[in-house]
Amino acid sequence: MIQFRNVSKIYPPSIVALEDVTMHIKQGEFVSIVGQSGTGKTTLVKLLISEIRPSKGRIIIGDWDITYIRQSDIPLLRRQIGVVFQDFKLLPKKTVGENIAFALEVVGASSKRIKEVVPQVLKIVGLEDKIDHFPDQLSGGQQQRVAIARALVHQPKILVADEPTGNLDSINTKEIIDILKKINEFGTTVLLVTHNREVVNSLKKRVITIDNGRIVSDQEKGRYML
Repeated sequence: MIQFRNVSKIYPPSIVALEDVTMHIKQGEFVSIVGQSGTGKTTLVKLLISEIRPSKGRIIIGDWDITYIRQSDIPLLRRQIGVVFQDFKLLPKKTVGENIAFALEVVGASSKRIKEVVPQVLKIVGLEDKIDHFPDQLSGGQQQRVAIARALVHQPKILVADEPTGNLDSINTKEIIDILKKINEFGTTVLLVTHNREVVNSLKKRVITIDNGRIVSDQEKGRYML
């Protein structure tokens, strides 16, 4: 599903963010990408969604080599990769339902499809009753669940969660991780980018550790090593 082949990213003038990274993630895996701040995790996510291009190496998603992806093809790629961020990125003047609908409206989805999909994804995250609430009426954990619902509207093959629990307490953190596990059980490949030691150790799933831009460990049932 995801292949990085000897990928490096060097920012001008000579800042090495990733160096010779090779990894292969299979369809349906749940993988934690761990490491301290500034080790290259965010660069890896940006490469995956073609926000930036690699300096060296190749990146392949499914059968699609996205290394030199055309600008016009990037929206299609991003409909196949759902992304959830630490800061939710919800539109404050839109309701929960409108926030999720907006992700469909921008790609020209029909009103019929929007009416079908919005309640479906809210049900997955357990927020059907919050469809008419505004973000500031929700807890941090609920806002993150809305962000996850929004990331699911295109039925992505891959879900990337970039520090999704960074702003949450332990109870909300557990709820978010449980939702990610449920999504993974549907067959979606999940990449959890985090430096939360407790979360990673509780998952008992594959852990790829990045340090100073390089993969230093790749364990099938891993723990947080740093």
